[in-house]
Amino acid sequence: MQEAQGLKRGLTARHIRFMALGSAIGTGLFYGSAAAIQMAGPAVLLAYLIGGAAVFMVMRALGEMAVHNPVSGSFGSYATTYLGPMSGFILGWTYAFEMIIVCIADVTAFGIYMGFWFPEVARWIWVLGIVFLIGGLNLCNVKVFGEMEFWLSLLKVGAIVAMILAGFGIMIFGLNNASADNAVGISNLFEHGGFMPNGIGGLIASFAVVMFAFGGIEIIGITAGEAKDPQRVLPKAINAVPMRILLFYVLTLFVLMCLYPWPQIGSQGSPFVQIFSNLGIGSAATVLNIVVISAAVSAINSDIFGAGRMMYGLAQQGHAPKGFAKISRHGVPWMTVLVMGAALLGGVVLNYLIPENVFLLIASIATFATVWVWLMILVTQVAMRRSMSREEVAELKFPVPFWPYGPAAAIAFMLFVFGVLGYFPDTQAALLVGVVWVLFLVASYLLWCKPRAAKGEAPLAQDPSQLHR
Repeated sequence: MQEAQGLKRGLTARHIRFMALGSAIGTGLFYGSAAAIQMAGPAVLLAYLIGGAAVFMVMRALGEMAVHNPVSGSFGSYATTYLGPMSGFILGWTYAFEMIIVCIADVTAFGIYMGFWFPEVARWIWVLGIVFLIGGLNLCNVKVFGEMEFWLSLLKVGAIVAMILAGFGIMIFGLNNASADNAVGISNLFEHGGFMPNGIGGLIASFAVVMFAFGGIEIIGITAGEAKDPQRVLPKAINAVPMRILLFYVLTLFVLMCLYPWPQIGSQGSPFVQIFSNLGIGSAATVLNIVVISAAVSAINSDIFGAGRMMYGLAQQGHAPKGFAKISRHGVPWMTVLVMGAALLGGVVLNYLIPENVFLLIASIATFATVWVWLMILVTQVAMRRSMSREEVAELKFPVPFWPYGPAAAIAFMLFVFGVLGYFPDTQAALLVGVVWVLFLVASYLLWCKPRAAKGEAPLAQDPSQLHR
């Protein structure tokens, strides 16, 4: 193992686009969407549109920085440079925390999915197997990892497209075995209490789950250090993926709510099983199980990659143990992959001891971490702009649109989501956990990193002016 060698640039535009899709389309869509629908009714479509617009501004802010200075560690490194070492430390570790929380949910879900086919096999065996499998994939050459993630995400995206087409087939051609009194069509969006049956409060409450669904898309910034020709690849990937994810979520939920009265969605099993059942496909549950397994594996794959690369960047800045910066002969930060695997095994034990109704709490904690990361990305981009001259700004190859109003609106929205988490009783615990986590990181930085930096054992923030040349 060696440290001198850097990460290898083996990811193409195709790999990066599908990695972001793989990370962001998972538990949030296949399970969280039902909870969001119950909160907001058909108005949940507005929540996904509003949330998607805010996330797109985050992606463009990240894209501006990543194209300007493509480095491993991405937004953690940028926060260190433009906001200070403490901000980079908090942002980097909060992103890793976000990925661990999401992965814990997904590896446990994988064990449950496999139990559908093999109920006699203990769940922990499947969980152990998937942790070793994904860990092994992440230890391979980054191109092998990217190729595997491409095919996993392609299967998942193809299944979602099939669901959407099947739903439209039911509505247009009546291709279903449903009873005559089960009307389908756009009218379902406005009956059963109207388009916004739970009022504006229901719409606002749904943001806690909706923003969780978009979490993971920021992995595009993490790939900057390993992308071939990042100044060409990253803008294409960033401009394409947010709109695609928005279409997948909005179109899928639109079809679901046109096919069924929204109060029934998720009340009789998975909403996706309902589509296949309405088509008269007897093996609907098996088809869905294949899809959700690919979704879980794909999301775990992307999230371990992202968290590992972030911890590698933190180690290079002196914000994590030096061992995290060790590189294998394949150009992979192997120590961080092992640490993530160990964290997942510990998470499986914890998940076994926690009641099954913990999903909303896990989703809410992940939402806090995700929105915190997005907020810090936006603030970092603003700080970068403030450090640049007009001439330097004019030379940016991928500037954020609607400056400065777009980023300002996105920052206000992220603060609003924190308010949502604190207002509703079901998510207040998540906000408390998030605040305690940030305070823990502040204390850790002051007690560990700052003294080391004062002794010259850890690098300080880089002069921003050196990056604009």
